Amino acid sequence: MSVKFEKETVRDTAIPGGRKHEIAHEIGERLTGGESTTGYLAAYLKQLQENPLRTKMLTSGTLSAAQEVLASWIAHDRSKHGHYFSARVPKMAIYGAFVSAPLGHVLISILQKLFAGRTSLKAKILQILVSNLIVSPIQNTVYLISMAIIAGARTFHQVRATVRAGFMPVMKVSWITSPLALAFAQKFLPEHTWVPFFNIVAFVIGTYINAHTKKKRLAALRKKHYGDGRSNSGRTDEFSRRDY
Repeated sequence: MSVKFEKETVRDTAIPGGRKHEIAHEIGERLTGGESTTGYLAAYLKQLQENPLRTKMLTSGTLSAAQEVLASWIAHDRSKHGHYFSARVPKMAIYGAFVSAPLGHVLISILQKLFAGRTSLKAKILQILVSNLIVSPIQNTVYLISMAIIAGARTFHQVRATVRAGFMPVMKVSWITSPLALAFAQKFLPEHTWVPFFNIVAFVIGTYINAHTKKKRLAALRKKHYGDGRSNSGRTDEFSRRDY
């Protein structure tokens, strides 16, 4: 009797938070695959190995479009139609898929080939230096040129002015974040996941910079048109809704 009672006690005792724990476990299994290879992350990494450029293009295009929408939402920068999905969003998707991803794919591949099999501390430091002094300037220049064209620049002088004004501020951000990101990738990530990882890092940083830039532009327009940003009725008005 005592043995039977003990078994029933164990069977009937509810585990605190058991159902929540099971749900969280199931979600984690679906995302990562757990010990199997059927999770979303495993499927993505498989595609990344089998179709590297296509997967990177889809990833970068999606993140670039999402970055624009998120930055607009953070800055409360609506289009002339009153929503956050402006004509700039598909343009950013095109930039991410057909400019940023192929360029990053080529540059990172060259960087990895140059330092293939070199795992010493000296080689890792040299790789970070090459990345910051050669790879980052190329990527940032192309980024600024693309952003100038998306913003409406049509002449060489307009594009050059945008690049000259934004190059050093963007490079300073790169010189702070890039060594940390690259050191993390060297230590913890397989090489075929580097470009998507850098895309995520760029997404976070780009969203912050984009939102900050939008806020500054809106503040300047508010100051120009309304002085302290309020109309005669004492409330903040919507203004300069552009669908660009």
